[in-house]
Amino acid sequence: MERRWKVLAVTAVAVFMGFLDVTIVNVAFPDIERDFTAASRADLSWVLNAYNIVFAALLVPAGRVADLVGRRRMFLIGVTAFVAASVLCGVASSPEGLVAARVLQAAAGAILVPTSLALLLPEFPPERRATAVAIWSATGAVAAALGPSLGGVLVDQLGWRWVFFANVPIGLAALVPARRLLRETRDPDGVLPDLLGSALIVAGVGALALGIVKGSDWGWGSGRVLGALAAAAVLLPGVVLRSARHRAPVIELGLFRARSFAVANAGMFAFSTAFYALLLCNVLFLTQVWGYSILTAGFAVTPGPLTAAFTAPLAGRLSDRFGQRVVALPGALFFTAGCVLFATGMGAEPSYLGEYLIPTILTGAGVGFSFASWGSAAVAELPATRFATGSAVLACVRQIGAVLGIAALIAVLEAAPPADPLSGFVDAWTMMAVSGAVVAALALGLGRVRALAPAMA
Repeated sequence: MERRWKVLAVTAVAVFMGFLDVTIVNVAFPDIERDFTAASRADLSWVLNAYNIVFAALLVPAGRVADLVGRRRMFLIGVTAFVAASVLCGVASSPEGLVAARVLQAAAGAILVPTSLALLLPEFPPERRATAVAIWSATGAVAAALGPSLGGVLVDQLGWRWVFFANVPIGLAALVPARRLLRETRDPDGVLPDLLGSALIVAGVGALALGIVKGSDWGWGSGRVLGALAAAAVLLPGVVLRSARHRAPVIELGLFRARSFAVANAGMFAFSTAFYALLLCNVLFLTQVWGYSILTAGFAVTPGPLTAAFTAPLAGRLSDRFGQRVVALPGALFFTAGCVLFATGMGAEPSYLGEYLIPTILTGAGVGFSFASWGSAAVAELPATRFATGSAVLACVRQIGAVLGIAALIAVLEAAPPADPLSGFVDAWTMMAVSGAVVAALALGLGRVRALAPAMA
């Protein structure tokens, strides 16, 4: 196997681990509740929320630090810390200990995502990078999508602690070859990024994610949610103002002068809101309306991520040859068509082959095409010294889209009349179809993406 494909395998395994833990713990939550009976559901919800909030908040600062101190060094730190934090989660004897370990796990995951892509891209010539990014991006999407099914098997057979212990062999599979395979890269002219700006973005993104994640629990009109969103509304513009004036900004606003980077971030945000909402929506529909067990529902949703895994490499090759726009547009249309079929064709009585399978394959194809095209478009026109920072911004946008999409899904489902729960799911799938149409419109505005030649990158 060529060296570059070995690097792709190592970095893809690491990102698989990081994104898997965004969703795999969801199905373990009832089992965790049974173990920690003295803790309230609100307190235990931080086992889920802490990871999403900290992961989103630290992505950009982690990418900037990696550009400065070395991507290989930070990658190895991230994998090691993630494995160690996973063990701490698995042996936690109290809710507080579990939440603290999840925070450490999220911080390590925030290091893994930008450094893995920054280490991968220089290994491939510009004309092959879209294929590499497609496989890398699809690995993260498939990991998030497989979380419920894999988590269901582990919880059903071994208990919730094995949801975390499962990360140990995955992490070691990346860590052992990474030490001898990866080459160190850094920005030779880099300086320590603005510490105040870093603190502002951590606080701002954290406040935004907190407000969105807790909106349903605390109430959208509650003082805590409004306070968190108000803080984000003040802090995030502060990041922009600070970045415009500082000589080493945490976010280099010049990155957004590249049309492909700006549009790709918008496309990834819009698509992520729909994609992550769909993951949870379909599991809830299968269990609450069709009466499937968690384990059965996990296997029922599997054709979607499998389709994404098969279509992503094809989408990458097409992006390399014809450009990302001609892949992003059909990806959005596939996803939209699947959501429309869900909204118009699903009934209250189970009919998996007749009603569910075709739309889930369509949405899976949309996921494979979309993550492949948007992920590669975002970094194609960036210099190599900004791969980690650029991919960190994209991952942050993706994660904020995820928490917003899930919050919107919960709000729509809770608004449905109790006597007709199916109507809430129809409204949710309609919302996702609208998001898919927005993604299609953004794809039209992507333009021709030209990857930088090696000398320029």
